[in-house]
Amino acid sequence: MNNNITMLLNADELIKLALREDISSEDVSTNAVMPDYQKGTVDLICKQDGVICGLYVFKRVFELLDDTAEVELYFKDGDKVKNKELVGRVTGDIRALLSGERTALNYLQRMSGIATYTNEVAQLFEGSKTKLLDTRKTTPNMRIFEKYAVKVGGGHNHRYNLSDGVLLKDNHIGAAGSVANAVKAAKDYAPFVRKIEVEVETLEMVKEAVEAGADIIMLDNMSIDMMKEAIAIIDGRAETECSGNVTKENVARLTNIGVDYISSGALTHSAPILDLSLKNLHAI
Repeated sequence: MNNNITMLLNADELIKLALREDISSEDVSTNAVMPDYQKGTVDLICKQDGVICGLYVFKRVFELLDDTAEVELYFKDGDKVKNKELVGRVTGDIRALLSGERTALNYLQRMSGIATYTNEVAQLFEGSKTKLLDTRKTTPNMRIFEKYAVKVGGGHNHRYNLSDGVLLKDNHIGAAGSVANAVKAAKDYAPFVRKIEVEVETLEMVKEAVEAGADIIMLDNMSIDMMKEAIAIIDGRAETECSGNVTKENVARLTNIGVDYISSGALTHSAPILDLSLKNLHAI
């Protein structure tokens, strides 16, 4: 199931958890100034250039608080937005507009920030065979939203969670005793349709992973020269991925060495938010 559909199926439950975090009993400030129903409207304004993402989640926050809320959106996820542009308008119970503002913006700013950062990195991959991947380094209870944002920004998703694929990292190999033991154990346990990926740090481990029959070999924190040598050793017998402190600032040096995938935790753990704001709230 793709992340877009999965997000839609899971969004309401997660949004409600976020709202409960922000409104544990009541919104004291709003109830003080607006004790009764009053219809109103507020504008969603972009405050910097970027890629918008998370509009459905933004919209659902207000719909869950007020089933009469109407959200007009003038862009769709993946569109480029510019500073001072009007992105949308929310109309409904002013109490819902006030109480939902921070939660709705938290989602939209975070997801748009990831999509923007990913888009900037993905542009460096143009003309290359290499695919840009995210990781599991995501905010707890935000993974489905953050991985969706990576795709909107032009990246690709690595495994979604621990149930989604076999990735034997250094500690798995340590537990098994060797690369060969870890791969054999995975082949014996996992369904045959699962690919087996192995993280390696030395050329000796590369050779062992190839001989053990790994499907994907992750070259972790290797120098450029060592990665090139590793790719020559693998010689097409497994797919290749490189990882380790990959950021927008240093990824360009990796795009032409011949790996199939480059994974970057920075896409989700280090992307700054895209600044957006709800302004001009007034009764109608």
